[in-house]
Amino acid sequence: MNPSEFPLEDPPKTFPNIWRDHSANPSNWPESKKWSILSVVAVVTFTVGMNATAVATPSLIIADEFHVSDASFPNSYWPVTVWNTGAAFGPMIGLPLLENFGIQRGFLVRGPGPTNGGRLMLFVKLLYALFSIMVIPQAVAQNFATLLVSRALAGTFGGILQNTMEQFSADLWLTEQERDLPITLYTYVYVAGVTLGPAFGAIVSRLSWRWFFYIQLMIYSAVGLPLLVILRETRGQIVLALHAEKDTSLAKEASDIARTSLTHLLHEAITRPAHLLFTEPVVFFLTLWAAFCFGLVFLMTQSIVQVYSSTYKFGDSASGLVQISLFVGETIGFFACLPQNVYHQRSAKRNPVEPGVPIPEARLPLSVPASLIGLAGGLFWYGWASVPQVHWMLPTIGLAFVGFGIMVIITAVDMYITDAYIKFAGSAIAAVAMGENLFAAWLPLATRSMYTSLGFRWASSLLGFVALLLTLAPIVLIWKGKTIRKKSKFIQAALSS
Repeated sequence: MNPSEFPLEDPPKTFPNIWRDHSANPSNWPESKKWSILSVVAVVTFTVGMNATAVATPSLIIADEFHVSDASFPNSYWPVTVWNTGAAFGPMIGLPLLENFGIQRGFLVRGPGPTNGGRLMLFVKLLYALFSIMVIPQAVAQNFATLLVSRALAGTFGGILQNTMEQFSADLWLTEQERDLPITLYTYVYVAGVTLGPAFGAIVSRLSWRWFFYIQLMIYSAVGLPLLVILRETRGQIVLALHAEKDTSLAKEASDIARTSLTHLLHEAITRPAHLLFTEPVVFFLTLWAAFCFGLVFLMTQSIVQVYSSTYKFGDSASGLVQISLFVGETIGFFACLPQNVYHQRSAKRNPVEPGVPIPEARLPLSVPASLIGLAGGLFWYGWASVPQVHWMLPTIGLAFVGFGIMVIITAVDMYITDAYIKFAGSAIAAVAMGENLFAAWLPLATRSMYTSLGFRWASSLLGFVALLLTLAPIVLIWKGKTIRKKSKFIQAALSS
């Protein structure tokens, strides 16, 4: 298949003069308005992520109540696995629909302005409400099957919601320099939400496991109010169409917007990410790298409990709180990414091929030590310090190094692919997101047997060796990235547009 068979997924934002300078154009909104919208979406991204992993803390209690055995397989982890499986595939269909019909209608039941109509769009408008509603059957489930089905549906809806913050950033800030901070923040809240889920579970562990979900339902209900008040449609072409109904001077510009059939849109949404994943080496290997990192966050929900309960006699609640050390490392990683963003912006001055345009490979230098010292080093530290003779704080510090590596690597992958694939970036990122959620769903199922068979030291060391091997991806791109991009048909097709 040839890239020419796939039309560019995001037409260049070359609006006519009238609309380009219009005050209603989202890119011209005051910074305070932009950040108020993004802040609300960040809260949604964070809180939705907590629903994915909070159930890991009481998983054994839930399994015991529903007579589910872990004797031959970690069946108690299925509630997390099905959530992430839904989150892997839901965005592949949901995000293109939001892209085509408008983002606001994906978050809210109703919003200002005319509707697009149709049953499909009614479903998209109900997306946030449906995610929140799916928490109810999780709380009142009378059998394990009901819990799993409601978790899978919640993951499908939640996965779409989690991935819309990047689209908001692209709509509100047009240049990549302006989008650096919003996208770095997006990665941070995306990873931090799932990291802190078990800690949330530990805090409310004295209550019945059903209250884990009741409290989450209260949180989602509270978040729904600022969504209704603050959130606005940010898709430039959608806003233009809405204002053209009132302002005749914009009618001609609105009529020029290309329309895409729903059938074609869904076909492209499914086939293009898969095609990029299996034909573009850059997308494939960076997906492996980022997916391994994201999968580690979920693997640690199992590993930490097993290691700290056996070595230090921690209960499930205390082990859940240890997860905060990953969050501390991720927070340090967030602040470390800020000067990395500045370094990338300054690379525009030394770009001989496209003067004034930052070099994509300038996104990667920090990720190399983050992978070698943070991820791999942290895993070795965590594994070999997990012995009764060593204070529990030492392996916990190793986990903070792991969190640092995870945050820096996922940010670097996201931004590098966005810069390199330009107009095909949405599909490339969709491929990465699918890989991340599939690893998050299935990698932890092997955790208990791996740590039992290999022992705590060598199980963590195995993960550390994998991290070392995957560090070759950024090293090769820093060394030969320019040549590799020249040989990519998709990248060259995007550049020629």
